[in-house]
Amino acid sequence: MRLPRFIICLVLTVWCAEGSDVLELGDSDFDRSAVMHETLLVEFFAPWCGHCQRLAPEYEAAATKLKGTLPLAKVDCTVNSETCERFGVNGYPTLKIFRNGEEAGSYDGPRTADGIVSYMKKQAGPSSVSLLSEADLDSFVDNYEASVVGFFSGEDSTQLAEFLKVSSALRDSYRFAHSTDVGTGLKYGVDGECVLLFRPPRLNSKFEENVAKYTESISYSSLRTFIRDSVFGLCPHLTTENRDILRGSDLLTAYYNVDYLRNLKGTNYWRNRIMKVATQFQDRGLSFAVADRQEFQDELEEEFGLGSSEGGDIPLVTIRTKEGHKYSMQEEFTRDGKSLERFLEDYFAKRLKRYVKSEPVPESNEDPVKVVVADTFDEIVNDPEKDVLVEFYAPWCGHCKNLEPIYKELGEKLSGDPNIVIAKMDATANDVPPNYDVQGFPTIYFVPSGQKDQPQRYEGGREVSSFITFLKKEATNPLILDESRDEL
Repeated sequence: MRLPRFIICLVLTVWCAEGSDVLELGDSDFDRSAVMHETLLVEFFAPWCGHCQRLAPEYEAAATKLKGTLPLAKVDCTVNSETCERFGVNGYPTLKIFRNGEEAGSYDGPRTADGIVSYMKKQAGPSSVSLLSEADLDSFVDNYEASVVGFFSGEDSTQLAEFLKVSSALRDSYRFAHSTDVGTGLKYGVDGECVLLFRPPRLNSKFEENVAKYTESISYSSLRTFIRDSVFGLCPHLTTENRDILRGSDLLTAYYNVDYLRNLKGTNYWRNRIMKVATQFQDRGLSFAVADRQEFQDELEEEFGLGSSEGGDIPLVTIRTKEGHKYSMQEEFTRDGKSLERFLEDYFAKRLKRYVKSEPVPESNEDPVKVVVADTFDEIVNDPEKDVLVEFYAPWCGHCKNLEPIYKELGEKLSGDPNIVIAKMDATANDVPPNYDVQGFPTIYFVPSGQKDQPQRYEGGREVSSFITFLKKEATNPLILDESRDEL
């Protein structure tokens, strides 16, 4: 007998709900359910949201991995508006952490399953683990991540109280533990109240100490600075979870088969060669890291033009500055490190040519809207004698396609003006200069003559009349409009 379709759908819906490890909360039960959990991560979402749809399988996988440790929940804001409004949800997905039913703060961690698991494990239980013995200490620091451990003279230590305040504030980012017996850390040279930072054992190297010591009076700012400056060491493992932090400075990265779980010896074989060279340049403002090539292959191709067939098993080396300038080592990495030394010497001597992703320069560029590629950006957009209105677009963008005839008409109206250029650049096929913030498409900037270092983002309407009104106000010289066209 064939079941009616609505019964099949009902059965599937119930099965999916029962098969999920993510709690579904709503207006009727949110407060009652949230208060039952010491720590709870809640995703506020809308079913139609593309970002929510991409997060869903990662969130579900994280919930399964965290089952029995702490729960993950979700609230559909399209049918539970009261709860979402109460917690100030105005975009999707919004993730918040709750403790005993009270909002504790926003979730600012990774959006991958492993990243969510790692981040939320730090949220479970106390912010700092109490260590009672040397065995407890050894077990705690034997971890894939760094460990921050405080040693204090007793439960009533004022420094312990400050340490716990810091651990509570920074638990999202680091692992904390403490002992009220300084003797617990005797084998690490602890002879009084102090804090030790233990880098992950897998990153142990003869080129640096694995433990950093903090002996100053503890305050939030000073201890946070110590951790931030010490946690990564000379050559950390760059991942998609920590890249934003590491790329806050000029960074050299060696990409190869980095696998600390299954190939510790092989991974550190290349890392040690990089560290040996890094010790010669570590005081010159450049940071170093190793990364798994497969994890970053798409980025290597997109940002540096390095395909999967290049380099083989030999590390590929790049430098990315905090300003966004990019360089790649052309010479093959040699086991004695000499090629890396030469690359770094050329970098610091400013002999390296920056890598710029660019489309070919157009053979003809006579249309009213000038085509800009990365290799002609300086020539066209940074022409000191001309004002330039430049659109950054993506070929697949629907808004860009809608703008195209309007932008073309604008170019035609101003085609006889020698003082202004209407231009466009495919931001998916060309590097965008770092002083242009292009997060969506189309993004339009006005770049006045004589002020090329101060591009002005255009926020006006997307009609020809709106562009003309803006340009009449901002242009260096009075506009010369094509009088053969209809007056605006």
